[in-house]
Amino acid sequence: MNYEVSGKDIILYEDDLVLDDVLDTGQAFRWNKTGVNSYFGYCLDTPLEISGSGGRFVLKNTDEETFLNVWADYFDLGTDYAALRREYSRDPALKEACAFSRGIRLLRQPPWEALVSFVFSSNNNITRIKGIIARLHEHYGHFPTPAELASETVDSLGYLRAGFRAKYILDAAQKVASGEICLENVKKMHYEEGKRELMKICGVGPKVADCVLLGGMYKTEAFPVDVWIKRVLEEYYPDGFPEEFYPTRGIAQLYLFNYIRKCREQKEV
Repeated sequence: MNYEVSGKDIILYEDDLVLDDVLDTGQAFRWNKTGVNSYFGYCLDTPLEISGSGGRFVLKNTDEETFLNVWADYFDLGTDYAALRREYSRDPALKEACAFSRGIRLLRQPPWEALVSFVFSSNNNITRIKGIIARLHEHYGHFPTPAELASETVDSLGYLRAGFRAKYILDAAQKVASGEICLENVKKMHYEEGKRELMKICGVGPKVADCVLLGGMYKTEAFPVDVWIKRVLEEYYPDGFPEEFYPTRGIAQLYLFNYIRKCREQKEV
């Protein structure tokens, strides 16, 4: 990790990062594009304005302590993505996906934020999910705690315009606030055990559970399967995804998802 402090900003030097590939592809829903190669967003209640390309990025109004304690982990700066791409490139489809999506990284979100975000993602699109979470943040003036959300009702959450998902987020909040589901314990569990535990929450199926485990708990073996990844598996891996990549198949999935959704769409236009 190569960075320097410049006044009130942090200058980050990172070749394996493209903001559009990381902040606007459905990994997290708390980022808004503010200009070319520029975004503003949050990790829980910590705001960040980040801009840059070509291996140089400016994290504005961010002190070194916040960078090291929040953003270095959030952007997974301790992982060697160049090494991962070399490993994945032994597979023809992954090699093509890695070449197309060189700037992919896994965003390591707080578990509670990831759970809330992906519960709202059920049968939803990125724009609508962002709107729901923005209204939630605006209503409270911060990202609400499980206890705060647990005290709500479906009617009181009407302002979110979240539809049937309101009852799901209430169930999630109530189970976490009561201790019935302990996210820190889930994080320590084996992947399959943690997945079963999360699926005790209403509205959390296999895909949402995998998204939470991957993005919120760094279970890199979690492999969310949506319509795009189903297409990848059918076309490139009819006999199943290669076992050799199992430990980090969730990160491999990010490359494949971005490739099939963007590159293939462009070719078909």
